Amino acid sequence: MDTNMHQSADNKFIPMTSVSSGTGHEVRPDVYYYTNQIVNLVLVGNPSGGDWVLVDAGMPKSASEIKEVCRGRFGENSKPAAIVLTHGHFDHVGSLVSLLEEWPVPVFAHPLEFPFLTGQQAYPEPDVTVQGGLLAKISSIYPNEPINIAPALQPLPEDGSVPFMPGWRWVHTPGHSPGQVAFFRDHDRTLLSADAFITVKQDSLYKVLVQKEEVCGPPVYLTTNWPAAYDSVKKLEALQPQMVVPGHGTFMQGEALSQGLRKLVQDFEQVAVPDYGKFVNNTNQH
Repeated sequence: MDTNMHQSADNKFIPMTSVSSGTGHEVRPDVYYYTNQIVNLVLVGNPSGGDWVLVDAGMPKSASEIKEVCRGRFGENSKPAAIVLTHGHFDHVGSLVSLLEEWPVPVFAHPLEFPFLTGQQAYPEPDVTVQGGLLAKISSIYPNEPINIAPALQPLPEDGSVPFMPGWRWVHTPGHSPGQVAFFRDHDRTLLSADAFITVKQDSLYKVLVQKEEVCGPPVYLTTNWPAAYDSVKKLEALQPQMVVPGHGTFMQGEALSQGLRKLVQDFEQVAVPDYGKFVNNTNQH
């Protein structure tokens, strides 16, 4: 791939983990997710053959681990047909350039994320002042500078389809980032929610460490538009997902998921939106 591609200038190993780190779960015959430290990446495709896709690219300095997981699932010399991004925050693209060096494949994302994926614009710095737990307070250590994968980058199709993922569609879920998307498959109501909603309270160090399962709003320290985040949660709840693989936390399904999502929508202002923080009254994306 093009040698001009590079990770962010502040890309570095982040010493954070959870009890789920290094574990994977097959939640559908063709959907497998793996927890890389504190974030989930998803392998979509049947291990018995055919195209497969990697959804998101994990934490910084994790390329070798991610490639090993993919080889274990799909075979020694396999490579994805594409990499599909939910959004461009550091924990979802942290190993992307290293993966592309071995896998010269297209990367698909929403066009509103392109400035952060082509070296043009940094995300807002994480809000260390926001109401929340320890992980919010130390969020200044998280990378926020843009990466550049311009030679590989392509827009998700305008018709809502997802390349190399037949039966899936992408859903625009801004708020946490301008171009964040979730992926939904209608026939079995499987949802990959990214950080639009997650199943662990991401600012709480204890809950992240033990992966305490609960339907939560997006991570508070990186969410810049709370009205948009609320609209995105409502949009996903209306899909009535039967199973979710979130960006953070464990997969959930059935009535626990339905009830948790309904409560999140009903009580979003109280349970998801912080009482204070620099983005709390922000109605713009940046």
